[in-house]
Amino acid sequence: MRGGRIGTVSRPLRKLGFLTIGLFDAADPRRGHESTLEIIELGERLGFDSAWVRHRHLQYGISSPVAVLAAASQRTSRIELGTAVIPLGWENPLRLAEDLATVDLLSGGRLNPGLSVGPPMRWDDVKDALYPDTADAEDFSYDRVERLLGFVRGEPATGFSGTQGFEVFSDRVQPQSPGLGDRLWYGGASLRSAQWAGEHRMNFLTSSVVKAEGESTDFAEIQLSHIRAFREHHPAGRISQGLVVIPTDSATPHQRAKYEAYAEKRLPRTAEPQGPARTLFSPDFVGTSAEIAERLHAHKAFREIDEVAFALPFTFEHEDYVQILTDIAERLGPALGRNS
Repeated sequence: MRGGRIGTVSRPLRKLGFLTIGLFDAADPRRGHESTLEIIELGERLGFDSAWVRHRHLQYGISSPVAVLAAASQRTSRIELGTAVIPLGWENPLRLAEDLATVDLLSGGRLNPGLSVGPPMRWDDVKDALYPDTADAEDFSYDRVERLLGFVRGEPATGFSGTQGFEVFSDRVQPQSPGLGDRLWYGGASLRSAQWAGEHRMNFLTSSVVKAEGESTDFAEIQLSHIRAFREHHPAGRISQGLVVIPTDSATPHQRAKYEAYAEKRLPRTAEPQGPARTLFSPDFVGTSAEIAERLHAHKAFREIDEVAFALPFTFEHEDYVQILTDIAERLGPALGRNS
């Protein structure tokens, strides 16, 4: 029996995904973007169900995930393509709705847009460049997500439709992509965000970061409370868990040493909640696939999900990602009950 040592059986893993930040060298940004596209292509060949890209502004990572996924949609045919996540504080919801629908159609209905709200990171540094005339009036609440949801799901954007001269206008965002409204995700780290996502019929992305809002400082216990709160409001919604997972089965001794040093350096931040927001981080999972599977089977939150988007570590080399993804697909996935 799977998980027999702990007395609880994990759900068989139904969907296996991965998440990448897409780093690049400022002197050669094209190479970094090509590397990301090659990794997504590799993921499809290895049988992954989904590939997700992180969003980074004014950094050496993917600043335009929708554009990158448009390219990926033309180099793949099966794998689902997601964003984890697009911070809506940087976006105009109407324009983003147009871009998302366009890429979803080009991909054949494979796009999974993940979203979040709140002021942009380093708001005081960027607000004059981002919103020079409206910074004080911008709304970074859940209302911004609701606007996007409405546009994607076909609610009117204006009060006018029809013909004016030679131009034909629609009162809805165009194009409309059937099914995209059911594939919108909310990336949340709090109990409130889990409940809100469920109430608004979104899917829910939970990662290696949660907020310790109550007395508990047990990461898995807190994450489990979010999963259950979401399901209470949206039983049919999808949930994806995005822990940092680094299998070492086929790694070289040099790679194993690098991976272990990476996890060790990040471990102190997992000991207790960090900062005023009481942010709690999960430890990274490093080891053989058998060792990682055993740890995940003992993870209270993992035992109640059947879909993952394991996060690739920051700053590693392309060949490291190839080794990690290959081991996840060929060894860890089957150890977690996923049938290839």
